[in-house]
Amino acid sequence: MLSMPTLETERLLIRPFVVDDLEAIHQLLDLELREADFGSEGPQTFGARRQWLHWTILSYEELAKLYQPPYSDRAIILKQDNRLIGTCGFVPCLAPFGQLRVFPSTSESVATHSYSTEFGLFYAIAPASQRQGYATEASKALIAYAFDELQLQRVVATTTQANIASINVMQKVGMQITKNPYPDPPWLQVVGILENNSGR
Repeated sequence: MLSMPTLETERLLIRPFVVDDLEAIHQLLDLELREADFGSEGPQTFGARRQWLHWTILSYEELAKLYQPPYSDRAIILKQDNRLIGTCGFVPCLAPFGQLRVFPSTSESVATHSYSTEFGLFYAIAPASQRQGYATEASKALIAYAFDELQLQRVVATTTQANIASINVMQKVGMQITKNPYPDPPWLQVVGILENNSGR
């Protein structure tokens, strides 16, 4: 099985979610960050978040059984007081990456219309814990795992032009920042790209 272990940094644990995290993650994603644009359906009810958490927990083992990448959310825990302060993880990022000049494409038509999948990184931190470097610290741990253990060639992250904090995290972890020259899709406005150069 291809299972992702708990990752540890100087201040954080990045671990799988457990059932007891329900109240904390509902508070974080559906109340404190309800106005955040995650490119999804927005805040959920407590019952819907319970269902999401159940699915997330089940996905860890099921994806591992299939030798699939460890896509899914992980809890960001502050070691100092064992408090859940955010979520992060990997996601299959399906988008028309050929629109970006840094991705090779065979023609203008392909660049404009064809979608491909990249290995995406995401993160969200509770407002009270923002501006303390936690998103950067968690992202660096995930990137190290992706490059060292999964042997990935590339990791990307996407955001909107208005999300300066997210763009700053991308820059701090060494990503090349590129902007989509096209207005669509609206959620693919800014892309951070980090290549694995360890084998070169």
